[in-house]
Amino acid sequence: MVMPLLVVSQLQAQVARKYANEFLEIGVDARALAMGKSVVTSASGAEAGYWNPAGLAGMEQNIDASLMHAEYFGSIANFDYAAVAAPIDNTSTVGVSIIRFGVDDIPDTSLLVDPDGNVDYDRITRFSAADYAMLLSYAKASEKIDGLSYGANMKFIYRSLGRFAKGYGFGFDLGAQYKTGNWRFGAVARDVTSTFTAWDIRIDDELAEVFAMTGNEMPDNNNEISLPKFVMGIGRDFAFGEDFTLLTEVNAGFTFDGERNALLSGSTGVSMYPSAGAEVGYRDFVFLRLGAGEFQREMQFNNTLRTAWTPTMGLGFNYRGIRVSYALTDIGNQGVAMYSNIFSLSASFGGKNSLL
Repeated sequence: MVMPLLVVSQLQAQVARKYANEFLEIGVDARALAMGKSVVTSASGAEAGYWNPAGLAGMEQNIDASLMHAEYFGSIANFDYAAVAAPIDNTSTVGVSIIRFGVDDIPDTSLLVDPDGNVDYDRITRFSAADYAMLLSYAKASEKIDGLSYGANMKFIYRSLGRFAKGYGFGFDLGAQYKTGNWRFGAVARDVTSTFTAWDIRIDDELAEVFAMTGNEMPDNNNEISLPKFVMGIGRDFAFGEDFTLLTEVNAGFTFDGERNALLSGSTGVSMYPSAGAEVGYRDFVFLRLGAGEFQREMQFNNTLRTAWTPTMGLGFNYRGIRVSYALTDIGNQGVAMYSNIFSLSASFGGKNSLL
């Protein structure tokens, strides 16, 4: 009886929360995860709609699509992602990304005891706690500055806690990439106008009586606000003969919603999360990727601080536009990542011709 009550009680959030809509921070695409999520300058396929929408302008094919499925917490939670992108003219590209993160088949025992005080197992139902997001992306290559592209996301959020509550959110992201010679630069502002999620708490009379009997406080309808986050990065391409290439990238993410357990954090409310990644390629066919990210300060039992981080590595294969990527994260249990083995599949079709 306790579990659904606790789930609903958690919705009594403050207007602005540090960790609202955190399912959007998990990350997509095994390539990016293998590089420690350091891809703000180099994301260029359909997955760029998630990491930096400006990267969609760098597509070289007519259509690009990406899929990923991952299971967390011993397969209790499922993360699903799908995206597709295509150019609409010589300089503009659009994309759509869908994300779902959910726990399914949760027993609802709130009405286990009938009005006469009898335990009735037939009154147990099941529900899902799931978060959904849809990102509509647009990117454009600058016609005045060679190597510059910029883009934006319009994102819609739907969150469901079975029959107990529904949440609806809306927000924007802005991004830019610039490439000159072998150097890459990128920046993205997520939730740039703040993302608002309005909750509709649905407590019927029968469930309200259960709340009262068990001493739980009735939740009220409320709004969550995801404050802006800013990520910037710098990368460089290297070539070793005709066969080998190397991409290195360093990113830094900034939050402004109060002091966090980040690697660098101050009383001003600004926290900084660094990450780094590298990708070695052989004939644009096979890739070895390494990364480090998720740096956090953790309090130990002896009241000392420890720096936790997540080392990552992975492999990738590219054959005639079909890209298969694998990421192994949290190597040696150094960090607090929720995942370990991730696979993703992407594919590109046709030359770059506008659809319109």
